[in-house]
Amino acid sequence: MYRILLLTGIVLFIGCKEAKIEPTAQEIVDRSIEICGGENYLYNTISFDFRGKKYQSIPQGKQKILQRKILTDSTEILDVRSPNGFERFVNDSLVILPDTLATAYSNAVNSVHYFAYLPYGLNDKAVQKRFLGMATIGATEYYEIEVTFNENGGGDDFDDIYIYWFNTKTYKPDYLAYEFHFDGGGQRFRVAYNERIVKGIRFVDYKNHKSPNTATPISSIDSLYTNEGLELLSEIKLEDIKVTQDSYN
Repeated sequence: MYRILLLTGIVLFIGCKEAKIEPTAQEIVDRSIEICGGENYLYNTISFDFRGKKYQSIPQGKQKILQRKILTDSTEILDVRSPNGFERFVNDSLVILPDTLATAYSNAVNSVHYFAYLPYGLNDKAVQKRFLGMATIGATEYYEIEVTFNENGGGDDFDDIYIYWFNTKTYKPDYLAYEFHFDGGGQRFRVAYNERIVKGIRFVDYKNHKSPNTATPISSIDSLYTNEGLELLSEIKLEDIKVTQDSYN
């Protein structure tokens, strides 16, 4: 009888190990956003400098007004992307732009803000998330998640594909990659470094790598990085980061 119970216990134990359920892509992203800043992303004004330009994100209800300011000796250009559309001001005067140019400037402003606040944007309505499985980079284990976008609400580059690697212990996105199709297309792989926490929000810089072989599936680009098969293209650094906490937050 004892042997039967013992064998039954062993079988149940092995069965439980085999039935281990990994978190879903949504659960991983939700946990990562909570750890990296949560509602602090939404209810605070955030400003930073990037490549000589000044960026600011201002809360408006549950939406954001995104700004970029370009200063020269005689000119101040203020680009504003809001729920109502895009506007450009030159020395405080509104400038009427062709639609194609306004779209290009609006996308450029949004892109810088988007990457600065990751992983916050991964819960936008147009985002589609898919758990790809487990991956190991160096000696660290990661959850690998693919992000694509609905055509409706996904912007001009809705067909781009993103991959995020979330540390299984910290839930932070240490690596990301994306495949884009404009201007000839290409692949990028970003390595997060220089993490700092400002008023409860995680900010990082990135080492931005280029893949010389776009025939490699974007979901496998981490293997190129591990085998030193990528070219360092640039570094993406945020400077003079400020977070202003609102009185009601």
